[in-house]
Amino acid sequence: MPKFPSVTPRKILAALAKAGFEIDHVTGSHYILYNELNGRRAVVPFHTKDLPKGTLRSILKSAGLSEKDLI
Repeated sequence: MPKFPSVTPRKILAALAKAGFEIDHVTGSHYILYNELNGRRAVVPFHTKDLPKGTLRSILKSAGLSEKDLI
């Protein structure tokens, strides 16, 4: 299995936007995105560093996406 890529919050927001998510609202430094088609919600912490791999997996799981969809 290939190594999981390092991803910045800006890149994950772009990937979620391509998957049909829209920004619902922003609370502090967290973007809350919502997809009307499947009713799923994803929360992305917006910081300057790369997202930790566990956080990235959690975001993908809550969005209903796989690691292959990100790559």
